[in-house]
Amino acid sequence: MVVPTKVFFTKGVGVHKDRLASFELALRKASIEKYNLVYVSSIFPPNCKMVTVDEGISKLEPGTITYCVMAKNETSEPNRLISAAIGLALPKEPHEYGYLSEHHAYGETADKTGDYAEDLAATMLATTLGIEFDINKAWQEREQIYKASGKIIKTTNICQSAMGDKKGLWTTVLAAAVFVID
Repeated sequence: MVVPTKVFFTKGVGVHKDRLASFELALRKASIEKYNLVYVSSIFPPNCKMVTVDEGISKLEPGTITYCVMAKNETSEPNRLISAAIGLALPKEPHEYGYLSEHHAYGETADKTGDYAEDLAATMLATTLGIEFDINKAWQEREQIYKASGKIIKTTNICQSAMGDKKGLWTTVLAAAVFVID
């Protein structure tokens, strides 16, 4: 059984004439280009500790098979606004699992994309914890209900946004939650 013990959050943007090279440059900005990334779904493991990027990558060697939840977006359209975000919602009890969510968008600010990803993760966690809420209420109102329940202790997000390169080069944005297994 493989259960991550640590996680770090990172983001990056890359610009290049080739689509794949643009993605590689975004991975470099996020400091995760040296690892064989395996995308996983959205469960934040029980008892998993959040660490800094530097602490997380100090536990990894180049070529390591590394699990992550990643949001990515790309464009070659000049001046097109793109964004990618990871949302996080943690339960009060550290021995219970939380949720991660990924969201990418066109034409949204980093704040809007980040809030959406955070809302999505919190809503998924709230439904598993039996917290009653009105899905039609604004995120800020539901966030207060979630936290007032005493069952959700933290919600947050990490987001990267960028405008498409003015000359039409590929622009890639990414945000990731990268797991470390000790």
